[in-house]
Amino acid sequence: MEDDSAALARELTDMAAEDQRSSVLANSDDPAEQLAWRRLTARNGDRLGEIMRESGWPTAERVGEEAARSAWLIAQHADRQLDVQRHALRLMREAVAAGSADARELAFLHDRTLVNEGREQIYGTQIAGVRDGVPLPWPCEEPERVDDLRAGAGIEPFDDYVARFSPS
Repeated sequence: MEDDSAALARELTDMAAEDQRSSVLANSDDPAEQLAWRRLTARNGDRLGEIMRESGWPTAERVGEEAARSAWLIAQHADRQLDVQRHALRLMREAVAAGSADARELAFLHDRTLVNEGREQIYGTQIAGVRDGVPLPWPCEEPERVDDLRAGAGIEPFDDYVARFSPS
């Protein structure tokens, strides 16, 4: 019989792989494709919620680096499930404090959750879109401190990050 951690790791990585293959649907002009994306992320978010209720945050020690990153990606994309994002955020904070999760990933999830709550982000990780070739980040709570906060979480400077969203 397969070890529970190995089965969970495989399930998480499979969910994240499906998420990545389907992510082009998120911004499709076809409403049916957008709906397919929302259904996929909702199904994945529901399952991650179950996993977190049953056994906490899937740390790298328990499921491996790839599966732990997969869990973060699933939480990150659970945009219409704030309860899942908030629960993941709470558990990830505890895991980061214990040295069992990535502070960079926590920063991205924190910002994503704040933006989904209609609030200003902390680390400047969320981009609202690109207009006339210029990336438009969501507003930051303390823009003058954003690079210091980013550095503390292991994230490159804000201007370098935003430049990646500019069309080549």
